Amino acid sequence: MNLVGTDSNVVPNGAVTGTIRTADGVSLRFARWKPTGRRSQGTICLLQGRAEQIEKYFEVIGELRRRGFAVATFDWRGQGGSERRLRNRRKGHVDSFSEYDRDLDCFLQEVVLPDCPPPHYALAHSTGSLICLRAAQSGRARFARMVVLAPLAGLGPMRLSQQNAHRLAAVLTSIGFGELYVPGGRGTSIEEIPFEENPLTGDANRFARNVEIVTSAPQFAIGPPTIGWLYAACQAMQEAADPDFGPTIRVPTLVIAAAIDKVVSVRAIETLAGELRAGAQVVIAGSQHEILMERDFIRQQFWAAFDAFVPGTRLVGNRTEVFA
Repeated sequence: MNLVGTDSNVVPNGAVTGTIRTADGVSLRFARWKPTGRRSQGTICLLQGRAEQIEKYFEVIGELRRRGFAVATFDWRGQGGSERRLRNRRKGHVDSFSEYDRDLDCFLQEVVLPDCPPPHYALAHSTGSLICLRAAQSGRARFARMVVLAPLAGLGPMRLSQQNAHRLAAVLTSIGFGELYVPGGRGTSIEEIPFEENPLTGDANRFARNVEIVTSAPQFAIGPPTIGWLYAACQAMQEAADPDFGPTIRVPTLVIAAAIDKVVSVRAIETLAGELRAGAQVVIAGSQHEILMERDFIRQQFWAAFDAFVPGTRLVGNRTEVFA
């Protein structure tokens, strides 16, 4: 399946794209790239958040490739160019995060293991971070190291507490309202939210670029979560909050939180990170939820942490240096 580029977001050259089919028959769009240099440092598996698409990460993909990494990524079911379950394409609905688990398992089996050079690392954001942690906790992950950004360990500030939101979503889902938007949700997508009101990034240029992606390819647009998606997310977050969850993750993991995140709970992230046996945590001051879409001085802090944690190369001016 073709990738969509714009004037401000050109498709990185050398892309290999296609579709894979999960164990339960869902078609997923994937893409992979070789590193730009001759020497490969392994592969970064880039796992996006809810309502995102491969195109949103073209800048990041270029930065990773220049560091000597191959990159492999895909769209979760219900978003981007992957198959959507409901007639209303703006509803990226799932009944359970076990569906996302199947997506990741399929991606690793069909794309990463046969075609991407080892070692394999994970770079995940938000919902993708929680799915990645679930895979590591269950022993299904095949990653040498993981970097998880703003993981969905708890919900950000809401009128209802997370516990009450969980209960309400459970009741509404059980009586057949799971495929409706969460109360107050009207299908509004990113291109319809003013920059000044967005909770994702403080970078106006990157925000405008991401709006342009969805405007150019309206088939990518996703609205707020459904009630059923919220219930599934609350179930997954509750499982991740179990005291036995973090200590059973054996993969070395760097957790990076955004200090002024309004989408997920920084306190819940700190609690989870503190329970990891092979984990470290960084909180980036001044950052909103989408750290990789933030202003340059925030992204520089991210890349410094990434380069210090993931063996590979780092950019030094116009040069690359081995950094293990």
